[in-house]
Amino acid sequence: MKTIYFLAALCLLMISNAFAQQDSAAMMKAWMTYMTPGPQHQHMALADGEWTTEASFWEKPGDPPQKSSGSCVNKMIMGGRYCQSKYTGNMMGMPFEGLGIMAYDNARKMYVSTWIDNMGTGIMNMEGKWNDDLKALELTGEMDDPITGKHVKLRQVEKWQDNDHHTMEMYRMSDGQEVKEMEIVFTRK
Repeated sequence: MKTIYFLAALCLLMISNAFAQQDSAAMMKAWMTYMTPGPQHQHMALADGEWTTEASFWEKPGDPPQKSSGSCVNKMIMGGRYCQSKYTGNMMGMPFEGLGIMAYDNARKMYVSTWIDNMGTGIMNMEGKWNDDLKALELTGEMDDPITGKHVKLRQVEKWQDNDHHTMEMYRMSDGQEVKEMEIVFTRK
């Protein structure tokens, strides 16, 4: 009788070990898929390099835009998994610097980005997908408006004209309407 219990226990141990190995292989495959840069990462890498920028800002719809120029350096980091953007220029007569990280999350099948700059103390988070109708990367998110103290919904549209020119447009919801508040034209140096 003891032999039967021993053999049953041994069989259960072998079966659970086989499942554990199978689960381990599936887990390893999932992690490899998650961590491996793909076509979306290659698309982000098109932005690698140094860029001059011409920015337009609108305080209110219909107002003439305020203009400023600057520069941006983009670099793929961590083995081509993320695009780091360092932006410098002037805004409202003051020195401006910003830092962004763009990623394509293989698990979520979505682009995600963060942005920080010296004109605030918060972190802006956005996410989105390629929009075939716009032929652009479209991200949405929220930020805190320091004037109203409320969350403001944002939409960012990034369009590539060719390998040396692209634009980024930023829209915000204001009184139930979407208004364009910024456009930056990037030209490769």
